[in-house]
Parts: sequence; C-alpha cells; structure tokens
Amino acid sequence: MNELLIAQIGKEALKTALLVAGPALIVSLVVGLIISVFQVVTSLQDQTIAFVPKVIAVMMVVAISFPWMMQVMLRFTTRMFTEFNSVVRHLN
Repeated sequence: MNELLIAQIGKEALKTALLVAGPALIVSLVVGLIISVFQVVTSLQDQTIAFVPKVIAVMMVVAISFPWMMQVMLRFTTRMFTEFNSVVRHLN
C-alpha cells in the first residue's frame, strides 16, 4: 500500500508539471520549427533569429495561460495539504 500511495502522488505531481509546462513547451517547439525552416530557406544562421521569437512567444503564452496554470497548481497543492494526514497515516 505504501508504494502504491507514493507512486500515485508522484503520478499526480508529474501530471501537474506536464499540464503547467506543456503549453509553453509546445509553443516553443512550434516556433522553433518555423524559425528553423525559415533559416534553411533563407540561409540565415544567426542564433538571435531563433532565440528572440521563441522567448517572445513563450512569454505571451505564459502570460495568457497564467491564471489557468495557477489554478492547476493551486488545486494540486491544496489536495496535497488537505490529504497530508491520510497520507502520513497510510505510510506508518
């Protein structure tokens, strides 16, 4: 039972981390791919051409989805703190 409980907590933590980081990572991937194709087509190999648009796009996505991200993190944190006593009881 102890290992199952710890695995479940770990699974929830990883799920929360993927949900929170997912939108920014996906946008970074898509923008990087588009910039890479643009660089290949135009033969531009400047590193700032790839870096600046990715940073701007990721910052915009984080700014737009920040309330949702906070909601997901608060839900996970609240659940961990409210279920803390039952987790400790099951571990002993």
